[in-house]
Amino acid sequence: MSKLSFPGLGIGEYEINKVALSLFDGKVEIRWYAVIITLGIVLAALYVWFRFKENGLKGNDFLDLAIWVIISGIIGARLYFIIFKLNDYIVTSYDNFFQNLGESLKRMVDVASGGLAIYGGVIAGGLAAFFVAKRKKLNIFQILDFLAPAVMMAQALGRWGNYFNIEAFGAVTDAPWRMCSPVVANYLYNGDQIDLETKGKILTGELGVHPTFFYESMWNLIGFLAIVLIFVTIKKTKKLHKFHGQLFYSYLIWYGLGRLWIEGLRTDSLYLIPNVIRVSQLVALISFLAGTALMVLSFVLLKKKKEVFFARPIKYGADGRIIKDEQADKKEQSEEKENGTNNKRKTSVPKRKRKSKKRN
Repeated sequence: MSKLSFPGLGIGEYEINKVALSLFDGKVEIRWYAVIITLGIVLAALYVWFRFKENGLKGNDFLDLAIWVIISGIIGARLYFIIFKLNDYIVTSYDNFFQNLGESLKRMVDVASGGLAIYGGVIAGGLAAFFVAKRKKLNIFQILDFLAPAVMMAQALGRWGNYFNIEAFGAVTDAPWRMCSPVVANYLYNGDQIDLETKGKILTGELGVHPTFFYESMWNLIGFLAIVLIFVTIKKTKKLHKFHGQLFYSYLIWYGLGRLWIEGLRTDSLYLIPNVIRVSQLVALISFLAGTALMVLSFVLLKKKKEVFFARPIKYGADGRIIKDEQADKKEQSEEKENGTNNKRKTSVPKRKRKSKKRN
């Protein structure tokens, strides 16, 4: 149990428990972090499933996509985090090599205790989506348009896992919404980020830290609602969705911009060069610039009526629904031809048998 308070908002000190459920006399613990991350994944998958059905894509293709993207995303998010904090996971305290190795691996797979980097999940999940789309002959940029809002929704919810772990917080502030906790004060003091006087002020509630987990949660929620309402839900504005990839580029721009300033406030960032370059800020800047460049280039090419693979135009029917992508149509046609060929082979077998009987 840890103590937390928001004195500027009139919320006094209360206790917060990382553990959601304890089983078998405490031998098995299910933490809130794991519960919230899992719930975010489930909601994201349901959103993508809805978009698949709405666009007439097949359920089997969705299942393959979901399995590979979720597994790859979790592994990628964990590996990304571990790589930049490797010293925290390598155990050398035992004399036995295999004991050290076993304890190190145990720490690395303990996802429930925290330690997932969203960029690692996005990169690994995106690569998995690319290979699944290629194998299934789907338009990868249409799939990325489904995945981008889903990821934002999962991130908006997933950041509350950081709340229960009392992590992903920012620098010292006296803002009315400041967050105070002995966990925060000790972390900053032990890391030589504050002096003893500042530590005391955090403990008394005079000072606190930026609740950056909340900032990012709200930023993603706003981005998710804006994208879904404008481009998916509202009939009068959904035709602003001009090409496959547009929602994905919007995600890169919005999330990159938000993470760029939010990461600058944090005190627990992963660094590429210690105290010089924060990994997430660098990736956020690249995401923002790449998304902006691709968005602008796509609209320029569309205006010139030049079709490219990363900005295939979307065609709408009279009812306002998206006409099925040509690539999906070709896939269905090839499957129908293949099924027709198989059926012909099956029907031709008994004919041969009948002829052979007549000869006998």
